[in-house]
Amino acid sequence: MPSWLTDPRLLAALAVVVALVVAVLVYRRVKRRNEFASPLERATFSTLHTVSLAAPALREGLSESSAQFAVPYLRTLLDTEALSMTGSDCVPLAWDGEAEHHSLDVRQYAEKVMRTGRQQVASRKDIECGSQDCPVRGIVVVPLEVDGNVAGTLAAVSADTPGPVLLRASAEVARYVSSQLELADLDESRARLNRAEVRALRAQISPHFIYNALNTVASFIRTDPERARELLMEFADFTRYSFRQAGEYTTLADELKNIDRYLALEHARFGSRLTVKVQVAPEVLSVVLPFLALQPLVENAVRHGLSGKPGGGTVSLTAEDSGSECTIIVEDDGVGMDPKALKEENRDAHLSGAHVGLGNVDDRMRSAFGPDYGLVVETERGAGTKIILRVPKFRAGVRV
Repeated sequence: MPSWLTDPRLLAALAVVVALVVAVLVYRRVKRRNEFASPLERATFSTLHTVSLAAPALREGLSESSAQFAVPYLRTLLDTEALSMTGSDCVPLAWDGEAEHHSLDVRQYAEKVMRTGRQQVASRKDIECGSQDCPVRGIVVVPLEVDGNVAGTLAAVSADTPGPVLLRASAEVARYVSSQLELADLDESRARLNRAEVRALRAQISPHFIYNALNTVASFIRTDPERARELLMEFADFTRYSFRQAGEYTTLADELKNIDRYLALEHARFGSRLTVKVQVAPEVLSVVLPFLALQPLVENAVRHGLSGKPGGGTVSLTAEDSGSECTIIVEDDGVGMDPKALKEENRDAHLSGAHVGLGNVDDRMRSAFGPDYGLVVETERGAGTKIILRVPKFRAGVRV
């Protein structure tokens, strides 16, 4: 069985999708009949609409702002006198409705939920209230779980004595909230992983390149000081971009500027042994791709393709418009690689430094755009190497 079928967070998201599909089917059925929806169908639409309104805030994680935005919609689902959401410290993050003087009671029972991980129910006799006009007859507090741990609670303050319907409904709403918080945690985990991969890639930028670049600059200091100054500025701009504290993504235009700096330094080192050809369609310059996705591919072409070839060779970089995608190709006519050996080396590339960043870029492309957007590498010993990168022009959640 595929591992994703056992991931509760993905299954929760799938459940929401299924619910939306059901709503669409109901809508189409009503439309075909050309009549008004039944009360049940109207209730279904209303519930799904309310759920969809609460979801975006919950996907940001459990916080005061997300709770204050989502709680009113969740209270509509339960139709209770009030609804509260607390964090792990049991302090209410949000309260919607009347009878907020019962917040201390909510906190008391929230603490029990945090200790036991189980739903807590309080009836009128369990609640201290000095107000004769207070409508509250009971409180139901249920856990909000993230990755098996209780992250907070949801408290339904009811004008009726809590019964089976409210207990079940509160539990189901809490389960929905938990699923959204799980997805928020998954998004944050993925973002942390992407940041860690960028840090790893920065650390993997070839020390040999830095050493050789500085040696190249030094070699021009006496013979051509102006050239040395220009190269030193290129090196400074290259490192400033590569180690910038920006987001996970950049534009193709910015990535190409950094590649120009890299190639200027390498061209000064290799001279006529390195020929560079760049052909980029202007309409794809604004395409967004993972930060430092291209430079490692070009460095791989120079380092593993040409440095081992006595007469040097050519590195070609093309980017063309392919409809809904941008196709980027980095190619060299160097010594090539054994495909099987390349696959084995990439497994330990983070340890050996082999084929700078290919595995890293492949992982980040798949993470950003999906499993169909990994690197395609065509190579053979003595036949050079061709790396193909497909980037969707538009993808939700991917922006600079």
